[in-house]
Amino acid sequence: MRRRLYYLLPDIPAARAMLDELLLARIEERRIHFMAREGSLPDDLPGCGFALKTDFVHGAQLGIVMGAIVGFLVGFALALTEPYGLEVPTGIMLLMALGGAVFGAWASGMNGCAIPNKKLEQYTDRVQQGQVLMMVDVPVRRMREIEDMIAQRHPNFSFAGEEPPLLAFP
Repeated sequence: MRRRLYYLLPDIPAARAMLDELLLARIEERRIHFMAREGSLPDDLPGCGFALKTDFVHGAQLGIVMGAIVGFLVGFALALTEPYGLEVPTGIMLLMALGGAVFGAWASGMNGCAIPNKKLEQYTDRVQQGQVLMMVDVPVRRMREIEDMIAQRHPNFSFAGEEPPLLAFP
């Protein structure tokens, strides 16, 4: 299980130094992401991917749930009403739920692509001023160790927060 930590770094050289230190601390490069002003992030720093910059993942998750519920209810209604005298097997309800989940994920994911990530909105002003946002996914058991390492070596780097744990049933 991993937690995402957010740090605001003053500039690109500081981001390079942080990347090197995190790699030496055995944090994989695929777990480190940087977000800077458009066009200012060099190629040697791992940037934010499409899924991080947009609300695609959240939209798809919401679409899966809503689509499965609607699909199941439509299948249930078909089984109860028996349209045109046709008997609808019980398995159709599950297939309708699956089809609704797939369609919901696709449709809501496409809508989420057009929306910026709400978790990153609070950092956009400081990023536009020239700071660099670093997101690092660390194992929970090493979270305190990584936070202490960064605080000791770079006291001027501001800790911007951590992503709250996801609840199984909100």
